[in-house]
Parts: sequence; structure tokens; C-alpha cells
Amino acid sequence: MSRSFRLSLAIRFALAMALGLIALSALTFFAIRAALDRQIDASLLAVASIQAASVTDAPSGEMHFHEWELTPAEAAQVRDLNRFSQVWSENGESLLRTRYITADLPLDTTALRDAMRGSVVWVEDAFQGIPVRSLYYPLGRLGMAHEPHVLQVAGPLEARNRLLRQSLLLMLALVVLITGATMAGAWWLADRAVSPVREIIAQAEEIGATTLGRRIDAHADSREYQRLVQVLNTMLARIDTAFDAQRRFTADASHELRSPLTVLRGELELARRRPRKPEEYERVIDSSLEEVERLARVADDLLTLARSDAGVLAPRPDAVDLLDRARDVADRLGSSAAQRQLRLTVTGTGSTLATVDADLINRLIWNLIANAIAFTPVGGDVSIDVSRRAGAPVLRVSDTGPGIPEAALPRVFERFFQVDEARSRNTGAHGTGLGLAIVRAIADVHGATVHARNRAGGGAEFEVRFRREEDRPAT
Repeated sequence: MSRSFRLSLAIRFALAMALGLIALSALTFFAIRAALDRQIDASLLAVASIQAASVTDAPSGEMHFHEWELTPAEAAQVRDLNRFSQVWSENGESLLRTRYITADLPLDTTALRDAMRGSVVWVEDAFQGIPVRSLYYPLGRLGMAHEPHVLQVAGPLEARNRLLRQSLLLMLALVVLITGATMAGAWWLADRAVSPVREIIAQAEEIGATTLGRRIDAHADSREYQRLVQVLNTMLARIDTAFDAQRRFTADASHELRSPLTVLRGELELARRRPRKPEEYERVIDSSLEEVERLARVADDLLTLARSDAGVLAPRPDAVDLLDRARDVADRLGSSAAQRQLRLTVTGTGSTLATVDADLINRLIWNLIANAIAFTPVGGDVSIDVSRRAGAPVLRVSDTGPGIPEAALPRVFERFFQVDEARSRNTGAHGTGLGLAIVRAIADVHGATVHARNRAGGGAEFEVRFRREEDRPAT
């Protein structure tokens, strides 16, 4: 895994963490500010209540404030704790202010009007170069003893703002520190997390067409990586098997094509060596035609299998009577069976209709019957039976030949696989080894299953079980 990817991953983690911390810090900042403002407001309201209650309690009725007796130096030391008070008339005229201020507090006329209507109003402003928070308290709330005056109580905000700045700087420092630590940790975690991937990639890049037998053995601790290695090794095993089958298929196809070509070339070269009688030329032509027909069969079979591998061997389904098809194919192969003195019988029970491709099914039945005829000794029997089992059409082709060795049964449908020693010992049959492979391919495209087994009384039996009509996928 590249360095840039790990850096990008670490940056994304750090950015996500930074955004989360910034959001949390913002919420914390505003929560602290709201808490401080509530404390200041409560303090201003307490001072306003006390001053409003005592502003006219003098025997003479003159307005006055109860204040600390402080020297100017002492007042400067407790400046942050001071609460400045001032009384305003309805038209904004200053009537009284505390002794520790030399100028009027900043007056907000809108807040003054609201307070004259009986509302308690808080306003932030600046006084003598410092920020203050003011409370406008209507004195009329205390009854008829007070004329419609407004008491303004202000408190400095320097301490609050200083605490907020310190909190903000502390939170920013924490964001930077934690983001940096997160980025470093994310880089380390990303490096550890992707190290098995780097090992897997390195081993996978070393595997080529000639080394498909190798497997990936990366050391992965997590279950996910172990599963990835297992899946890749399973895929490599399938690819290796497919390559091996393809190599064998290519070699076998080359052999099957080369053999008739060699015979054909030898016959033609022999005929050209010297002038011959017409009947000799006819023999050479007949022999050459047999080899050409064999080449044509092999080429046609290879084309069919290639179309099956490419997924273009698509059937055109129609309602077909399998019994009629079996009888038609058996009639066409009757002469071949007669030459070998074989008894060829076709039977059917129940409904023998199936939704299949007529041409492909003809070829499937032809290959099965031709295979049975080829490997049945002289005077034997070949039986074709069409029936229905559990609602599914079934086609069975059996013979009285030597049967199939048990070890060869799983491979009889492989391409170019032939059991000459067992099946053709007394028959002299030699095919291309593609007939049963085509049977399997045609059965697969129809969703059917095909099985080969040995009969109890001797001989082999091939069974094709088609899908029931209700099991067919909707088109």
C-alpha cells in the first residue's frame, strides 16, 4: 500500500477528529459563556433588587445608594467586582449615580423605554473603555413610593472575557495536540492495517501463468484478511484448474486434428509418387473423405464446446416430444446398429413432452445412442427409454457393453477422455472423446442433469433428467 494512501488515510482520520473536537469545543465555549452570563445576570439582579429597595429609604426621602466605603486605590483593586448603579428619569436624565464613577453609564434608549413599560432588560455595551453588561430595572415595580424612574446596574465583563479567552486558547491547544496525536496514531494504525495487504499484493504480483500452483501465505491476524487470503487462494486454485484443463484441451484438440491430417497427407503423397489405376485413386479419395469427415466432426464438436464456454450456446425452447425425437434419431442410426447386429429399441411411458431446444436435444440423443452403439459388442442390445419421474422428463440410454471402470465414471464427460481399454476392448470403437462432453454442455444449458452408471446386469447407462415445467425460470 503506497505511502500517499497511508498519509491520506491519516489525514482523513485527523481531520475527522479535528472537526469533532472543534464542534465539541464550540459547544463547550458557548456553554461556559452562558453559565458566566447567568452568574453575572443573577449578580446584577441581586444588586438591583437591593439598591431599588433602599434607594429612597432615607428619612428625608432623598435618593441615595448603599455603597462600600472604599478609597480610590481599594476601588481600583476590586474593579472587576464593582457594580455601578445609576438612576434615570423617564426622559433619560441622570438623577443619581454611584460615587466610584465620574461619568454617566452608557444609556440605551430602547432599553430605557422597555424598562419604563415594566420590563427588565439586559444590554451589553462599553463604559470608559471596558465592556460592561447593564441591567435596566424599573423602580415602579416597588410601588407608589417610587416615581417612574429606571435603575441601571452595570458590571464589568473583563474577568468574563479573560476567562473565555483563556478557555478558547486552551481548547484550541487541545484540538491541535489531539489532532496531531490522532494523525500520528492513524498513520501507525494505517501502516499496521495495510501491511498484510502489501504482503498479499507482493505475493500476488509474483504469480503468473507459469506459477499458478503457488499460493498466498501472507500473515494476517484479522479474520477479514484471513478470509481474503482464503478467497484469493481458492480463486487461484480454480484458475490453475481451468488453465490446466485448457492446456490439456488444447493438446488433445491438436492431437485429434493432427492425426487425420497426417493420414490425409500420407495418403495423398503416396498417391502422387507414381501413376496408379483408377480404382486405387478411388480408394485414396474414399480414405481421404473419411479423414475429412472426421476433421469436420472434430471441428464441429470443438465449435459447439467453444460456444458453450463462451456462454452463447443459448437454447431456443419449444414444446418437444422426447419420445418422437428418440425414435427419429434411432431410425437414422438404425443402419449403424444393423451393421453391428445390434437390437435397437425405443420405449416410452407417460407424458414425454419437454420444453427444450429441438436441434440441441437431437444432438444430445444422437451422441448418447451413437456412443452406446460404438461400445456395444456385436449382437448386443441398445435401449432408449423416455419416461417421467416426479414430474420431470427423463431420458435413459443403456447398452450391454463392457461398462465403465468405476475409477473412470467421474471423468466420462471430460473432453477427449476415452476409456478405450475397458469400453472398446471387443468393439474396436474409436471416437473423438467429445461426444459426451457435448452431451454435458447441452444438458447444462437446459438446466438438466446427466449421470453415467453401470448396470447391474452389465453394460453402461446414461440418464438425462430435465427440469420440471414449474421449475423453469420465467422468461
